[in-house]
Amino acid sequence: MIVLDAFAEIGLGLPQLALAVAVALGAGVVKGMVGFAMPMLMISGLSMIMGPELALAALIFPTVMTNGVQALRQGRAAAFDSVRKFRVFLLVGGAFLLMSAQLVRVLPAPVFLLMLGIPVMFFALIQLVGLRLKLEQRSLKIEVGIGALAGFIGGLSGVWGPPTVMYLTALDTPKQEQMRIQGVIYGLGAVFLLIAHTGSGVMRAETVPLSAAMVLPALVGMWIGGRLQDRIDQRAFRRATLAVLLIAGLNLVRRGWIML
Repeated sequence: MIVLDAFAEIGLGLPQLALAVAVALGAGVVKGMVGFAMPMLMISGLSMIMGPELALAALIFPTVMTNGVQALRQGRAAAFDSVRKFRVFLLVGGAFLLMSAQLVRVLPAPVFLLMLGIPVMFFALIQLVGLRLKLEQRSLKIEVGIGALAGFIGGLSGVWGPPTVMYLTALDTPKQEQMRIQGVIYGLGAVFLLIAHTGSGVMRAETVPLSAAMVLPALVGMWIGGRLQDRIDQRAFRRATLAVLLIAGLNLVRRGWIML
């Protein structure tokens, strides 16, 4: 009862909590299979049953934990090498994330929903139609620009995967290395997000229990996804995931537009 009372303080009953656990579990399965999309799925799914600010708080702890597991899967040395290799992206992204996170508490709800939905919808759409950027070599200017974009979006929504995935894919990063680098970038980004939203007030005594409750289902889902990874058609599953993200993004945009 004491535990349920803690969730009741933020307006969540048992049915909403059960749905939130299901969303975290499903998002974890997807992450375990394809290495990304968990924050996008969580912010989209949770925003249907709670306010967007509360949904943002809920995804922070599970994002830190799952990406920590993903980043360290090949050992600490490999993870530190990824940090060194993409230090500019991480530093610029972290700085912009810390700045944009402070806007969350002052943005009107419809603007917040639109700023959540548009990046998700855009990323899913360009991936589904097969648009792919190609870079022959790394460019400091491009890395700074994409890092700034990823950080700015991430601070507002907890979603910085779309620009990151596009950048790594454009560089033809090998699959195993890309999975590790994504884990490192997303993991450190999640730590920045935790710090930023502790300062913004999104993460506070009332919302910490909700975020903590999402950790276990997300990790279990990630484990299940990892076990299933080699047993399904990855291309078909990826397209199905992107289709779900597109629908979720469109729904967020629809809700934001109606509220304007």
